[in-house]
Amino acid sequence: MIQQELVRSKGNWTPLTHSVVYFKMRLVLLKGEHRRAMSNRTRHRDALMGPNHWRRIVFIAALCSCVLAIPARAQQQNEPEDPEDEKKIGLWLDQGISTGLAANKSLDVEFHERLDEGMSNLFEYFVQGGVAFRLRPWFTVIPVYRYQRFPANPAIAYESRLQLNLTLSTSRGPWRPMLRTLVEGRFPDNRPASARLRFRPGIEYTLPFRMTRRPVLVASDEFFVVPGNNPFANGGSSFTQNRFQVGVRLPIGDSFSVRPYYLLQSVNLPGGWDTNEILGISLAFRIPRKTKTVRSSRASGGASGEVPNPEEP
Repeated sequence: MIQQELVRSKGNWTPLTHSVVYFKMRLVLLKGEHRRAMSNRTRHRDALMGPNHWRRIVFIAALCSCVLAIPARAQQQNEPEDPEDEKKIGLWLDQGISTGLAANKSLDVEFHERLDEGMSNLFEYFVQGGVAFRLRPWFTVIPVYRYQRFPANPAIAYESRLQLNLTLSTSRGPWRPMLRTLVEGRFPDNRPASARLRFRPGIEYTLPFRMTRRPVLVASDEFFVVPGNNPFANGGSSFTQNRFQVGVRLPIGDSFSVRPYYLLQSVNLPGGWDTNEILGISLAFRIPRKTKTVRSSRASGGASGEVPNPEEP
């Protein structure tokens, strides 16, 4: 078409004719470039919508997820293990002292020593104290403060705890079911503070022996739950620990008893659950109030030779 225009204008060439022909040629070139651009866009869109492109996107996303997960996993592995975790066969020694303050109140103080690695390593010891309020015959509240040390632990030297002990119990003949709920605020050295809930259902059974002071069979199973941030290495679940124990409390006198027990401690670690065996000996002392009323004396210290919560670390 442009060539025909040039032929027709050959005999009558003017500047105006030159301009018209130039603009027509420029228009044709622009249309060709537009068609090529549209064709390139179509091929690019087809490539983007193709299966290979989506495979590349999925691969890159998975790679980024793995890269981002590596620091989080390394950070979890760098967290220290809970210093109260037992290793191998252990020996736990408990001493509890209770003295009556009133008919429904008593001062309870406890000392505990923990040995592991075949009963050869003193890895933990602590002292705790609180006032027990027996609000009902079946309901006891004990606010407690605990201070504990971890000898030779490179990560944590000590820990302070604030605890609230809520115990429900009742008697059904020789049976005595109970449920203890312990709310803990943990303040370890060089670690963030955290909260923990401990639920311990248990049962006591007075053995039917013809004795003045009958032995009592004691069994319980305790569950540890960390509802929020856990500053210690764990398996990624809020259920961090379980303790099952069974023992026999042997009253020696009206104010003293001994309770040997066997305990299984299972800890939820990043590598899985770790279970260790523990042998324990609990000693309970009761200092009676100086009163002429026998009823008040027994109420101030609980059952014969029994210190509230003498068995629990």
